[in-house]
Amino acid sequence: MSVQPFGSWRSPISAASIAEGGVNLAGVAVDGGSVYWAEGRPAEGGRTVVVKDGVDVTPAGFNVRTQVHEYGGGAWWVHEGAVYFANWDDQRLYKQVPGETPVAITPAPEIPRGMRYADGIVRPDGSIICVRERHVEGREAFNEIVRISGSEVEVVASGNDFYAFPRAFGEHLAWTEWTHPNLPWDGTFLHLDGERIAGAMDESIFQPEWSPDGVLHFVSDRSGWWNIYRYVDGRIEPVLEMDADFGVPQWVFGQSTYAFLPGGDLVCVYTRNATDSIGLIRDGALQPIEQPYTSVTSLITSGNHAYFVGASPTEHQKVVRLDPATGAVDVIARARDDAVDEGYVSRAQPISFPSEGRTAHAFFYPPRNKDFDGPGDERPPLIVFSHGGPTGSVGPELNLRIQYWTSRGFAVVDVNYGGSTGYGRDYRRLLNGNWGIVDVEDCTNAALFLAGRGEVDPERLAIRGGSAGGFTTLACLVFRDAFKAGANYFGVADFETFVGDTHKFESRYLDSLVGPYPERKDLYRDRSPANFVDRVEVPVITFQGLEDAIVPPSQSEQIVNALRAKKIPCAYVTYEGEQHGFRQAKNIIHSLETELYFYGRVFGFEPADDIAGVEIENL
Repeated sequence: MSVQPFGSWRSPISAASIAEGGVNLAGVAVDGGSVYWAEGRPAEGGRTVVVKDGVDVTPAGFNVRTQVHEYGGGAWWVHEGAVYFANWDDQRLYKQVPGETPVAITPAPEIPRGMRYADGIVRPDGSIICVRERHVEGREAFNEIVRISGSEVEVVASGNDFYAFPRAFGEHLAWTEWTHPNLPWDGTFLHLDGERIAGAMDESIFQPEWSPDGVLHFVSDRSGWWNIYRYVDGRIEPVLEMDADFGVPQWVFGQSTYAFLPGGDLVCVYTRNATDSIGLIRDGALQPIEQPYTSVTSLITSGNHAYFVGASPTEHQKVVRLDPATGAVDVIARARDDAVDEGYVSRAQPISFPSEGRTAHAFFYPPRNKDFDGPGDERPPLIVFSHGGPTGSVGPELNLRIQYWTSRGFAVVDVNYGGSTGYGRDYRRLLNGNWGIVDVEDCTNAALFLAGRGEVDPERLAIRGGSAGGFTTLACLVFRDAFKAGANYFGVADFETFVGDTHKFESRYLDSLVGPYPERKDLYRDRSPANFVDRVEVPVITFQGLEDAIVPPSQSEQIVNALRAKKIPCAYVTYEGEQHGFRQAKNIIHSLETELYFYGRVFGFEPADDIAGVEIENL
């Protein structure tokens, strides 16, 4: 084993292998005995393709992705061998019959991408019920549920700000809806045949689903946890109440955390401490199913089997078939064919630590590379990962973007700051009114906790994050002095301009996270990093997609221009054709390698990789 400075270790986990060596798996369906799934392919410019039994269904020239809520999801569904999907370029809905070219079944919009579709089902008569987002010049978009039959489009539900989960049984139709300023994890309403039957402005409803015998089930956080309930004879009854989350924040459409077996038993995903498990609910009791996956999404059933996308601390994403009766699993598809030698894999270590009178949570990854060790008198630099959302979470599954750093000699701590999901509603609501406070405290205290234990070098603490995590990164650099460098990926810099620039889905998000605007304009100004760049004393690198409609380039430009004016070392890297989060392989590679180069310059080590540099102004 060679002794080399931390950060300079050579690793087989390259930026190119991360970007080009695999796909992102999302969504599973079973139809006619065939298994379908979606693959996001960075090597094809970020295009998403529907795959059937290992063979591409989506032809070249099509990209299965919807822009509803900007984040999308639920962009495709299958019925009797036909695939229905939203196409990225025009946002029209297409039907693809096996062996034939996809045909548009919705009219061309009057303005580009002005009609968007998601989260659909096909009725026995062949009509489609789905969510539609209708854009009109000069006005906020209209969201509604529509029925599409031939060339006719009928509005089924409208008048509220947002809709999701249209789910039918016979002639009955259920759906969820919510209104500004809420987001779906704040307060949601459940409707059945147009009548409101559950939910409130402070109760989150998720995934209505019909049992085989026609009983409507749904997930609610009314107990303080997202648990499963059913609606029987006008009453709401708990299926199972326990201190675990059976739902997730609805950032995208098409999510599923439970499904029915033919006899009525439920297969479900439940989350404790941001770690997923799978169980079988029978007669009101949960039977855990032993299986290796700690991250489970897109759970469905067909016959007596469950299907999902799963990952573990040492395994990449897979499409998996599970026999709930025996626990046997079969791998149907893999995100990557290449396994990572465990000698280069740092396994997640859950940690809890004190933070301003509270307990906060994170996963710690020490440096690991079987070929290298650091000098005995040196402790590794630490990178704090601040996740996006901010209503989201990180789990202990294998993430090569973390292993990229740990296999080069960095320590990483992936923080589930107050406001994250996977720890119950009270923890999730810690960020209400406190964005820019609780998240900053927890990310800072995670770093100081590890430094205090002697795990990392207190003089080489960095923080990085994207979107909301980019905001927290900037806020930590502005309002705290623990960090020596930061990497901001398309982060919110100015709350006031963000309110006017962002899209409908998040346009009132800050009402709960900060306060109503303009009534609490003072808080918006006081917590915006762009207003206090004079306090930044350390280098910052910023990455931005130039087609980002969620956090527009103007947000990054504000912070970069302020850093330049103060002569703080900084770099600004932009990418044509990228939206919110980078999907193109060349840009994923460039951003990772550029960030590594940046840390090398700031922390004084020479990366082993042969990478191009970037101009760091004022350094």
